[in-house]
Amino acid sequence: MRCFRHIATAGALFASIANATLQIIPGATWTATNTGKHIQAHGGGMIKVGSTYYWVGEDKTDGSAFQNVNCYSSTNLVEWKYEGALLSRTSSGDLGPSRVVERPKVIYNKSTKKYVLWMHIDSSNYGEAKAGVATGDTVCGKYTYIGASQPLGFQSRDMGLFVDDDDKAYLLTEDRANGLRIDLLSDDYLSVKSATYLWKDSIEAPAVIKKDGVYFMFGSTLTGWDPNDNKYSTATNIAGPWSAWKTFADSGSKTYSSQTNYILPVGNNFMYMGDRWVSSNLMRSTYVWLPLTISGTTASMKNAVNWVVDASSGSMTSGPSENTYEGESATLAGGAKSVSCSGCSGTNAAGYIGGSSAGAVTFSNVQSSATTRTSIRVKYLNGDSSQRFADVSVNGGATQRIAFIPASGDPNSSVLNAGLKSGTNTIKISTSDGTWGPDIDRLMVPQS
Repeated sequence: MRCFRHIATAGALFASIANATLQIIPGATWTATNTGKHIQAHGGGMIKVGSTYYWVGEDKTDGSAFQNVNCYSSTNLVEWKYEGALLSRTSSGDLGPSRVVERPKVIYNKSTKKYVLWMHIDSSNYGEAKAGVATGDTVCGKYTYIGASQPLGFQSRDMGLFVDDDDKAYLLTEDRANGLRIDLLSDDYLSVKSATYLWKDSIEAPAVIKKDGVYFMFGSTLTGWDPNDNKYSTATNIAGPWSAWKTFADSGSKTYSSQTNYILPVGNNFMYMGDRWVSSNLMRSTYVWLPLTISGTTASMKNAVNWVVDASSGSMTSGPSENTYEGESATLAGGAKSVSCSGCSGTNAAGYIGGSSAGAVTFSNVQSSATTRTSIRVKYLNGDSSQRFADVSVNGGATQRIAFIPASGDPNSSVLNAGLKSGTNTIKISTSDGTWGPDIDRLMVPQS
């Protein structure tokens, strides 16, 4: 059993032991298990069906214009499988070329037995400010688009959804002219019925949870694609009164360079889901997920390099410490060679991975004190504007493809989820198709 350091937040301590050994690594490249590509589910939300979590978000592969509303599934909140697109670009209309479709969220209507998808619908110049709705018979199947409008005649930009204990559902919507709204949905969740509450403050990226009779609204101030210190407000009645806005992450951290998109209940705990936007290349935007402590009417959150969530029990614990293995000190074969890298550990990295000379780097002395499946941080550089890829084999086993989104200057992390055996392990990174992989700075391997 591995030992964990505690995560301390605002006087609360999470459990010190968890059954899970995989880690969530905020801000890293997260590769879908069946596509080998960085997950495209930006501005998203999540819904749990049975023991499976479904993550629904925006596809930004080719920039800001609408492409797809994607769906991924996981049972452990770390390894994600691409299930398909709920909606895709059409030849014209709201979902046509050069359109904006953002912040998709899915809820389930128990009466109609339909999954209901709401999203921000807009023109390329954000001049329409509408909320759109679609329905599906299965959580990750194809959805039927119904249409879009301005709820109750007001603008709707960033939006979210919340279903209360009594199954009443609410649209959380940013009305730029007036403030942040909570609107009650109709019984079938397909239209807005009435206004519930309005903040006159300029807040977007709304997300609501409820704990022990207290409602929490989280959101972001208006700084475009740039992050800021996100805030929250509380109430004991969803219709208010609501408290003044307060920050929940370290002041000045800009919510650890992220923007709220959803707050996920996991057991009796909560996980913050944020986007780390890269406006110059939205495809390479990453995800910042962190434990969120809720105590009475107080919310607080601390940053973490890695941390462990048990998707069944909701236990959230600090990540393990790591051993470091330098790329330039590993075995370099084919055309691979040590390259200078001012931002890298030791100012060098293993470069020329892949290519026509089949460059490869092999780490042959990777230590683990237990036989376990764990998350390894691969620190890398990629100076391209698009993803690079590499094939990774552990102890001579089958390869898995890992994505490496653009990163130059300082190394970024890409997550390798792999099984290690107790004792010495070998990890080989190469490519099999003649393309260039990333420059490998080092491996950060958990001490189990």
